[in-house]
Amino acid sequence: MSKPIFELVDNLPTNNMTVMMLKSLDFVIPGQWNNLVGFENTIREVTAETDQEMIQQIGDRAIWLYNDKSQGYQKAMWLYQTVDSADSALGTAALANKVGNKIPLVGGLLTKVTPNPDKAQALDLCIKLVVELVAFCQINGIPGDSIGDFVTSLADYSGESLMRMAALICVDGLIPLGPDFILKAQSTLNNTSPKELGSNSTFKQVQELIPGNNTNSQLSFIGESFDSVKGWMSNFVEDRNLTPNAIFGKFQGFLEFSENKLDYVAAFLDMTTNYYEHTGTQTLARRLIERAVAEI
Repeated sequence: MSKPIFELVDNLPTNNMTVMMLKSLDFVIPGQWNNLVGFENTIREVTAETDQEMIQQIGDRAIWLYNDKSQGYQKAMWLYQTVDSADSALGTAALANKVGNKIPLVGGLLTKVTPNPDKAQALDLCIKLVVELVAFCQINGIPGDSIGDFVTSLADYSGESLMRMAALICVDGLIPLGPDFILKAQSTLNNTSPKELGSNSTFKQVQELIPGNNTNSQLSFIGESFDSVKGWMSNFVEDRNLTPNAIFGKFQGFLEFSENKLDYVAAFLDMTTNYYEHTGTQTLARRLIERAVAEI
């Protein structure tokens, strides 16, 4: 069994590469995300409850719900964790710990960081998006292929869930693939064979929870999902006037590198951050606590 939910929330970092990156994206969704850490803290924040006995009851109920295998919470958590670990398959978390706040992306590090080719990067973006959709369905107890429900819900995304989508668009879309990342991802999907998808390392990790009986139908599900969300993503970018350089400018607060190395920046952030798992843990804790309160 995976770690208990309270432990996952208690152990969230208060300051590391992931947190610095997410804080620097605050300009995208101002004030929406604060790095809520600690299970009891989260209960107090979500419920405004001050009675210790009540807080204990809510916590117990939330833990019970998470542990109930017939619910989708653990599967959602597994998806958030897995898609991130697939991302940083280069196993360089140690590297992130060794270096301070300022990380000059030069010399020895660059030999370890190789940008994903555009095709792999575009597939990565699409697979992460589908993971968000499937995790949303798991958390809400609806069939995993409910694309329509997911697209509708995006209008209500806020807090850590909205931050996760903002980071997806900025860090996995705009920075590595440029301003026309949606078109690139779309054309990549159109030109990807089931066999190619099957050999993609990120896909292989999460394949078992992606709807479809085989790689062929899973590929078309990914295509359909991306197609349904691209309008929302496109509006998100347009409404906020997001460009690779605008995002890059904010990252310079904690990274030092030159502007023509955006693909390296993307690879480096893939290696050193786990924003899906971080914000996913926060989303799950919030949903569990909201449900626990409603049931008590």
